[in-house]
Amino acid sequence: MLVSLLVLLCFLLPFSFRTFDDNRLTSWEWVFDGANVVRMVFLLLGGISLAYLLSRSPLPERAPSLFLFMAAFGSASLFRGEPEAIVDASRYFTQAKYLSVYGVGSFLSEWGKALPAWTDMPLIPFLYGLIFSLFGEERGVLQIFTTTLFSLTVVLIYRTGKELWDEEVGVYAGTSFLGIPYLFTQVPLMMVDVPSTFFLLLSVFTLLKGIRCGGKWVPLAAFAALFAFLSKYSLWMMLSVLGIAGAVLVQQGRATGEGKERLHRLLSVFLLFALLAGGSVLLKSGVVADQLRLLSLYQKPGLKRWGESYLSTFFFQIHPFVTLAAAGSVFAALRKKDLTYLIVVWLIALLFLLQIKRIRYSLPAFPMFALMASYGLREIRDKGLRKFTALCIMICSLVIALFAYRPFMQSISSVNLKNAGEFLDTIQGKECEVFVLPYGDPVLNPAVSVPLLDLYTRKEIRFEPLPGPQPPPEIRTVSPLRFTWEYRNPPYYSRPRPRGHTPKGADHPVPVAVISEHPVKELPAFIRERVKGLSAVRSFTVSDDIFLHQTVVTVYYRQGTGNQ
Repeated sequence: MLVSLLVLLCFLLPFSFRTFDDNRLTSWEWVFDGANVVRMVFLLLGGISLAYLLSRSPLPERAPSLFLFMAAFGSASLFRGEPEAIVDASRYFTQAKYLSVYGVGSFLSEWGKALPAWTDMPLIPFLYGLIFSLFGEERGVLQIFTTTLFSLTVVLIYRTGKELWDEEVGVYAGTSFLGIPYLFTQVPLMMVDVPSTFFLLLSVFTLLKGIRCGGKWVPLAAFAALFAFLSKYSLWMMLSVLGIAGAVLVQQGRATGEGKERLHRLLSVFLLFALLAGGSVLLKSGVVADQLRLLSLYQKPGLKRWGESYLSTFFFQIHPFVTLAAAGSVFAALRKKDLTYLIVVWLIALLFLLQIKRIRYSLPAFPMFALMASYGLREIRDKGLRKFTALCIMICSLVIALFAYRPFMQSISSVNLKNAGEFLDTIQGKECEVFVLPYGDPVLNPAVSVPLLDLYTRKEIRFEPLPGPQPPPEIRTVSPLRFTWEYRNPPYYSRPRPRGHTPKGADHPVPVAVISEHPVKELPAFIRERVKGLSAVRSFTVSDDIFLHQTVVTVYYRQGTGNQ
């Protein structure tokens, strides 16, 4: 009964103080704006009841890996209808499509040249591009990929906890990771954060196995570290956890006479990784140097302006039970003088020492935070109560994500691109012409909406950017959306259009999509010329009062060419 009341309190308390949540995407102030708190309480009571029933079952102990994978995959799949709410996805889509159009060789040779790299590492866009090459530009396939990596991350958390301590720590670490509602909003997105989290944790797990078991695990650990290295620049710092893990395992090995053997394995992993990573950097040394300079001069100082509070991250976006259990684990580890605990606490300590306050940059450290929480849950002596608490964390976080976060994400203006893209697929023909009207006072370059529209439709898009107002140079320098102003129209959008606006062999004109900041009242003359004969109009005008950038899409097409 006490745990049930505390679970409800862990919702009602943040809900009452939701104005203190300064998250830039899913602030509780926005997510629960106008929410029916009584309805949410009843939903949470249902979640608590389900947690109680599961706590009396043999799950998840009977098949922990399968249970955690299915729980993660099934839960995350419920969010597949979410639009791409973060504009960075346009960059990753452009990079991935470049590979699918021009091939692996061009992708690798033109990375950082004809293919803008901004501050990105190539591995995740490369994998997305391979998926496009194999399965076509299907967002659903990408979401299966990211959802699978997310689910495998949960399984890896379990395996890592089991490797470090015991099976119970691993299982409840997996459920604690699913106690982060924010995560569910990130899984469906074409971003790099979820895959990066997987590769970082994979590097830790394989290193543990490599040092303890040797053999094939040594090269596997080196390659896993390389994949993390090539996923995201912020992981370079986080890879320091491998040094901590190696030092702890070597020190523990000395007590059993394995210290020297473990040290040799550790050095073998690091040497192979250094050769692989060093070779990768040398191949693109100029690009890497430019990116590091940009990170130092622009992104590092920018993080102070774009940050979010620790209160937001650890008490709103993460279930408070997880945070409290993780905090309690520090005292438990100190009392036990548990050297192994250094491995999981290291990354969280880095977040605070380096004042990293942006939740997206903290996300790869969350598996370790979940392991800390599970370690803390061990302090609950009653096994049944411990299991019930862990399941309450997981299920109630899913309830909040499903009935608050998901409706919010589907109500922002980004959904217009998704709905317009899906509608375009119901119109006959293979092509679509896109125009982006200049914004009056743009906070970003609106042309980056075109790759996002492309992500949602199977139509071949034709687009040429129009001249429009540019922001002051100082805005471009400090804006978190600076990369949008450096957008270059990919050549595959610029194929010439036959005069008459009807492709050869077609018996219907090409539909026209107009992207604008507000609903279209009057089109420029040259666009009016392009939409002659397109008598039907469909507008997508969902708007919100939260984000400065709004996206409206108006589709012009000939009546009778739609399949609906």
